[in-house]
Amino acid sequence: MRVARGISFLLIMLGIGALAPRISAQAAMPSKRIVIAASTVLDGKGQILHDVHLEIEDSKIVAVGPAGDGPADYDLRGLTVMPGWIDAHVHITWIFGKDGKNAGTEGTTPPDIYQVASNAWVTLMAGFTTVQSVGSPNDIPLHDAIAKGTIPGPRILTANEPLVGRGAATGSPDEIRAYIRKQKQAGADLIKIFASQSIRQGGGMTLSQEQLNAACDEAKKQGLRTLVHAYKDAVRAATLAGCTEIEHGTLAPDEDLKLMAEKGTYFDPQCGLVIENYVQNKEKYLGTEGYTAEGFAAMEKILPMDHEIVEHAAKTPGLKMVFGTDAVAGAHGRNAEEFIDRVRDCGVEPMAAMISANSLGAEAMGMSDQIGSIAPGLQADIIALDGDPLKDITAVRRVVFVMKAGVVYKNTARGAIPFYAGVQP
Repeated sequence: MRVARGISFLLIMLGIGALAPRISAQAAMPSKRIVIAASTVLDGKGQILHDVHLEIEDSKIVAVGPAGDGPADYDLRGLTVMPGWIDAHVHITWIFGKDGKNAGTEGTTPPDIYQVASNAWVTLMAGFTTVQSVGSPNDIPLHDAIAKGTIPGPRILTANEPLVGRGAATGSPDEIRAYIRKQKQAGADLIKIFASQSIRQGGGMTLSQEQLNAACDEAKKQGLRTLVHAYKDAVRAATLAGCTEIEHGTLAPDEDLKLMAEKGTYFDPQCGLVIENYVQNKEKYLGTEGYTAEGFAAMEKILPMDHEIVEHAAKTPGLKMVFGTDAVAGAHGRNAEEFIDRVRDCGVEPMAAMISANSLGAEAMGMSDQIGSIAPGLQADIIALDGDPLKDITAVRRVVFVMKAGVVYKNTARGAIPFYAGVQP
């Protein structure tokens, strides 16, 4: 944790906290009711509200009602208003290094920390007010800095160090249980488990059923959720172990998708962004740890199978498919591209795509009473799009208003954001 503490210090000392006085001052101001006028609101649960006023006090929504004749602090009529999005799977401290190559999540130099702060900022500006960043101790000081108002960014849930399966060498069930307890003591909000190899190495299972049982059971005893990186046979094993959420899932048969639905297991497959990002940034990744020419060939071959697993998941009755991008260096701030991939390439209904990143995402995190919907008593995480994503999913690229916990971070005139917002069409 010495590295993490050093990053926390740098986040403050580098001047990245220059916005902190403004944000903190807003939080310290006397309570003021903010009124938002909206003509179209997606409530996060599948309902569409028309011509309403949203009233916010401090960090929370206090009223949702018919539009009156009174003035509004923010006039968002003509836009599509909805809860801030939730990304269930990012690696927000993953950066490219000084040489432009993949540096993973271990950077500690001042330029590295600036990049990390930038990752947080562009993710928030893209409309993601909550993310789950899984797999690095460096996530914790970033989480703390944002929570304290030192720097702006999305609300972050962290997993600290992941449990990496390497077969029997990973440890006995008792050793695994001890490892889970260690992560909780370090400040983890959930446990990340690698039960499979990377798909670049074939995706084979790396933890036994007994080991998975121990990991997920101990996490439950500690009050923590589990998020499992799994392909092929590991999907069924993680489901039977009672793990909370399964990531990726490529090459799992339909029977395993049905089993997840029966068990109430949340499923987070990726349709396109993560592999598309790797391909777009191939030269920055190639030759760094874990990234070979053979691995890239495997990823490009697997992309149609990623489409297939999402298509099948969307058609599986009762399967709770949440939204997660697995965003790494190069993808931060482009998280919403995964919506487009899911709708365009995988047959997901646009409303289902929105719900997956709103109320369903909040439910998977155990935070339905705080985020994910537009309703009185919940956090005022509110975004607005220039366009209607139910009719044109590319509207997710045009986020013109972002409020998180009652603080407005973005309020851009309609039409000010180019259609493709600097990303590949």
